[in-house]
Amino acid sequence: MPRAIWKGAISFGLVTIPIKLHSAIEEKTFRFNQLHEKDKGRIRYKRFCNVCEQEVPFDEIVRGYEFEKDNYVILTDEELDAGLGNTRRIDILTFVPREQLDSIYFQRSYYLSPESVGTKAYKLMAQALTDDDRVAIATVAFRDKEHLATLRVRDGVFVLETMYWPDEIRAASFDEPDEEVEIRDEEIKMARALIDNMTADWSPKAYKDQYREKIEALVEQKIAGKEIEVVEEAETATVVDLIAALKASVDATAGRKVDKETGEIQSA
Repeated sequence: MPRAIWKGAISFGLVTIPIKLHSAIEEKTFRFNQLHEKDKGRIRYKRFCNVCEQEVPFDEIVRGYEFEKDNYVILTDEELDAGLGNTRRIDILTFVPREQLDSIYFQRSYYLSPESVGTKAYKLMAQALTDDDRVAIATVAFRDKEHLATLRVRDGVFVLETMYWPDEIRAASFDEPDEEVEIRDEEIKMARALIDNMTADWSPKAYKDQYREKIEALVEQKIAGKEIEVVEEAETATVVDLIAALKASVDATAGRKVDKETGEIQSA
C-alpha cells in the first residue's frame, strides 16, 4: 500500500471511521525535459511580475481572482480554508444503487485504509455496501477544493472516487451533418454480429500502453547508440461500402477469445 497522503474520517449518521487516504493510481506517462537544442541546458521557468519586471520569490505570491480586466480580489489561505469547512472528514450524504452512476462524473481514485480503532466499523460498512451493491455519495475537502465523491468497495477495500460536480458536465451539443441516413436491417445484423464476436469478459491483462513501450524501446536504443530507422505507416483506406467492411470485420473476428491466464486476445 502506498504511503498515506491525507488523514481524516468517514462520517455517516453518528458513526465515524478514522481512515487514511492513499493514491490508487500510478500514471506511467513517458516524461521528457525541455532542453536548449544548442547546449542541452535544462529550460527553467521563473515567476516573473509584469508590473515591476522582476523575478518574485514564492513567499511573496498571493492568489487573486480577476473579477474584471486587471482588477483582482485577493484571498488568503485562511479565507480559502474557512470556506471549505471541515477538511478532515468524508461526509456521506446518501447511498445509491451502483448501476445508476454514470462514469462521466468520475475523476480520480483513492484507496482508504482504516486506522486500527476503526477497523471493525470499516469492515462492517464495507460488507453492508457489498451485500446491497450500493455506493455512497459523499463530499470531501482537500487540495483547496470541495469534491463530490463516491465511496465503493473493491476487493474488500474502500475506494474513494472524486467526481465532477453536475454543473461541470457539458451537454453533448455540437454540429451534426444535416444529411439523413437510412440504417438497413442487414447493416444492424452485421454490426451486432461484429459486436458479438468482439465481446469477452473484462481482462485487464489484455490491455497495455503500446506507445509507451515503443518510446521506452526507442530511448534504450538511443542510449545504446543505435541508428534509428523511422518506418512510415501505410495510409488507411477510406471505407466506402459499409456492408462489405462489416462483413470483412465479422469474418476476421470470428472465433476470437481472451486467454484467461495471460489476458491475450487470440484469433481463431
